[in-house]
Amino acid sequence: MAKEAKTKTKRPTALKRNDQNEKKRMINKSFRSKVRTAVRGFEEALTKADAAQKTLSLTEVYSLMDKGVKRGVFKVNKASRTKARMAARLAKAQA
Repeated sequence: MAKEAKTKTKRPTALKRNDQNEKKRMINKSFRSKVRTAVRGFEEALTKADAAQKTLSLTEVYSLMDKGVKRGVFKVNKASRTKARMAARLAKAQA
């Protein structure tokens, strides 16, 4: 087997970057959770008869997905795909 290289201690910049990454990961995790909650709210609104509530919950999901793309939490295609599927579900529910 090859000789193992001596392990060096991490530089302060690497430690700081790890801290920053962990902090950002937690923020993104919280944001994704908020989006999933909004999606569940939309799905729950689909079962009810109130058309205004359906469109309101759909616009909330649209807004959160767009903010997620802007912040780098979601890719553009994922947001577009999610919004298109939800719009189709709303159209099907209203028909």
